[in-house]
Amino acid sequence: MTDLQSIKTRFGIIGNYPVLNRALQKAIQVAPTDISVLVMGESGVGKEFIPKIIHGESRRKHQPYIVVNCGAIPEGTIDSELFGHEKGAFTGATSTRKGYFEVADGGTIFLDEVGELPVQTQVRLLRVLESGEFMKVGSSQVQKTNVRIVAATNVNMLNAINDGRFREDLYYRLNTVQIDMPALRERKGDIHLLFRKFAIDFAEKYRMPELVLTDDAINYLENYPFPGNVRQLRNLVEQMTVVEQERTVNSVKLAEYIPIQTQLPAVIQNGSGRSSNDFNSEREIMYKILFDMRNDLNDLKSLTSELIKNRENSDFSHQEKNLINRVFTPETQVQNPNSMLYFENQNQYQNPIISKTEEEYSDVEDIEIEETKADSLSLQNNERELIVKALEKHKGRRNKAADELGISQRTLYRKIKQYNLED
Repeated sequence: MTDLQSIKTRFGIIGNYPVLNRALQKAIQVAPTDISVLVMGESGVGKEFIPKIIHGESRRKHQPYIVVNCGAIPEGTIDSELFGHEKGAFTGATSTRKGYFEVADGGTIFLDEVGELPVQTQVRLLRVLESGEFMKVGSSQVQKTNVRIVAATNVNMLNAINDGRFREDLYYRLNTVQIDMPALRERKGDIHLLFRKFAIDFAEKYRMPELVLTDDAINYLENYPFPGNVRQLRNLVEQMTVVEQERTVNSVKLAEYIPIQTQLPAVIQNGSGRSSNDFNSEREIMYKILFDMRNDLNDLKSLTSELIKNRENSDFSHQEKNLINRVFTPETQVQNPNSMLYFENQNQYQNPIISKTEEEYSDVEDIEIEETKADSLSLQNNERELIVKALEKHKGRRNKAADELGISQRTLYRKIKQYNLED
């Protein structure tokens, strides 16, 4: 069997990390067979090296090797590209054309981004894998092909299957052997080696001095997550080779190109550490917003009632009296301006609220936004469900659950009693 180091030298692969070596060793082992291989990994990790190794180390190495980017071919023409078409099969088909499976007979086809294949094309591909048979577009004649298929994708295939975007039977046919290519952030010790390799290559290409990293720059690169993996690192080195005048690069200069704090847009958490990820659907988020608004309104009304109790009659201005009428006057009085208000005379403070007992004051914060009976029941059910989830999440610790829900502990205790949620 071919030595691993010779394979790295032959295909220009840099790195010594065990996860990378395991992937390459696996490719060498399956190369002499004809079984299908599925290469998994993030975009930019170098998945294209695996099919090259498999083809180069197989008995098919002197036969055609064709790379097909399934995500780059329009859905309407991909069947024609893969399987060919007959003259007149569709508008623009002025002659018979051979497809990749016919041209690559005896060789290897690398289906890159196979997760992007249309479902109808997946049916045709499954037939090729099972029987080696296919038909050109517009033809009824079955043709045979002897092709080794290696596929690659950065799509989570199990999620694609659950979403109905990829056939489960095709997945298991392609995934006879799975090879996982590691992300660059999992190979921190290889990052400097790759940087040096790219720096030498681009210095020679552009006839410029080679870039050199300082110790702090090496540490900076090794702690950068590299979402674009090796491809991102390569582009970074090429850009810096052309742009930078100073050939010694430190961490400050690197930060100008790849800020280590740069992140994709995310939901910003509030002070209690909660985010929209705490809820299972947009519907629950909307209900939570309504509950927060209602709780804020109730707290505001409670605060206002306390201010009314603690202030003298003469302290209220005309504007404040009107505001109190709007907040606390029964709905029928608000709708009928001629009915008796709490402030009947602008010069005399008459507020029945002040004459109420302390027990009645405790009910002020229960004033709720007007709702229909159906909407009220729906909101109560969802409010109860959110409270139960918060209590379960924090194992009955009510102070934590109250923070989670954005309400006071007193309000939570009252809600627990209201919904019969006592332990």
